[in-house]
Amino acid sequence: MIPSIRVESVATAIFAAENVAAGGIPIMEIAATIPDSDQVIRELTHRFPSLIVGSEVVAGFDQVQRHLDAGATFLTGPGFDAEIVGFCVEQEVVVLPGALTPTEVVLAHKAGADFIKIFPCSQVGGERYIRALKAPLPHVPLVAAGGITQSTASEFIHAGAVALGVGEDLIPRQALRFKEGAWIRELASRFLSFVRQARAEMQP
Repeated sequence: MIPSIRVESVATAIFAAENVAAGGIPIMEIAATIPDSDQVIRELTHRFPSLIVGSEVVAGFDQVQRHLDAGATFLTGPGFDAEIVGFCVEQEVVVLPGALTPTEVVLAHKAGADFIKIFPCSQVGGERYIRALKAPLPHVPLVAAGGITQSTASEFIHAGAVALGVGEDLIPRQALRFKEGAWIRELASRFLSFVRQARAEMQP
């Protein structure tokens, strides 16, 4: 599970991240669209050293450096940027570029990406699309992202996704608006349960 924290303020991002972690998910991606996203990364890594905090990058190398300096330990994005992937490989930073077509997946893999985020996955066939990509590319680690829900989480794991990128279905806007931390913690626990069950079912 790689939750995507995409909110409107630093305080809301911290609230969301705290409750996702309390629900049992120790990793999260901080969206580049959050104002002062580097501040969010800095605060989370300082206050919760055991968290694995990553950064979405959409604005080039200046943003990459600011987020790494703030403490991000992996980088991701909605698409494939060969220069950023190359930089991460050179600097030994874990990188999960976005891709959609088979050509983009192959290019990202050849560039040295650690994982490849298939985004937006549900809009192009969901778990069937992951399964179709894995047939000719079984060696490529794919992260399914975009439209993943509790009801489809296990299907994506069975289809071959190594991880799931989840956003609003894990961190509902209403839960943020009314500061319902227990709601987010419960959803985190449920998502984890579905993923663990799917993994167990795949064991020989």
